[in-house]
Amino acid sequence: MASFDALSDDFEDGTLDAGMWSGSYGDPIEAGGQALIPCTTGYAGLKSASAYTLTGSGVTVRVHAPAPNGAASAAASVLVLTSTGGTDGGFIVDSAQNALGLYSRVGYADPGAMFLTYSATDHAWLRIREDSGNLLWDASPDGVTWSNLRTAPTPSWASDSDLAFLVEGHRDTGASDTIALDSVNVAPVTVVTGAASLTASATLAGAGRPNVRAAAALSSSTQLTALGASTVRATAALTAAASAVCAGRASTGSGAALAAAATLAATGRVSSPIARGRASAGSSRRPTASGGLSRTPSARPGLTTGGGT
Repeated sequence: MASFDALSDDFEDGTLDAGMWSGSYGDPIEAGGQALIPCTTGYAGLKSASAYTLTGSGVTVRVHAPAPNGAASAAASVLVLTSTGGTDGGFIVDSAQNALGLYSRVGYADPGAMFLTYSATDHAWLRIREDSGNLLWDASPDGVTWSNLRTAPTPSWASDSDLAFLVEGHRDTGASDTIALDSVNVAPVTVVTGAASLTASATLAGAGRPNVRAAAALSSSTQLTALGASTVRATAALTAAASAVCAGRASTGSGAALAAAATLAATGRVSSPIARGRASAGSSRRPTASGGLSRTPSARPGLTTGGGT
């Protein structure tokens, strides 16, 4: 018995997975790294196989709602479906009504349904999940930081093994548009850029070759006393006050920028090469029925606060 965590698609290969989305209808396609679901006066849906359980798992989807285009209702229904029509749970995003509905329905009705003002930014990512006896509806602007919108006791159907996931589009009138999904159960890409810094005070004494190296920004006060050769190196910005006393050769070298107040006393050769390179610090991490807000695939229109019709 597979949990919904096993349902995952990034829509990047240009071909809709017919096995994964075997319940689909109304000609959804995959193109440009997205699943595209028509939102017309008919009904179209991207629907998985009926082969999952919700217990201890969930579905996360990045949703781009359809444009209203003159409609009174232009809806994207994001639902976990049971084998019983009108028994389901999830979201309905209605961009024409500027509303987001949170449902757990039986017989197309949910007396506890919640209705929020829809924000394309704050509700860009939607997630429904079951955890320890609770059903939770969450939203996020980036797929990383989440806010819980509603919590309810887990319905008995959550443990069924024949649940399906559906995203359906429908409008009552107006020009046709599409619902776009970036991914289903795929973590977002996150790029992190930063500057690392290192502050150090070091004293080195040796008869060989003492070295001080830093791979990021280095601010240091360094004293070197050696009988051999002494070297201060940095592959990033280096600010140093250095004193070196050597019986051999002393040098200060930097892979980026060097600002130094140096006192060097030596019986050999003294050199100070500046700016032999450049440094950067950064990292990247590459980084889911029907009609209006009150309906499901088989109960099709309007936005009401009492559930479906």
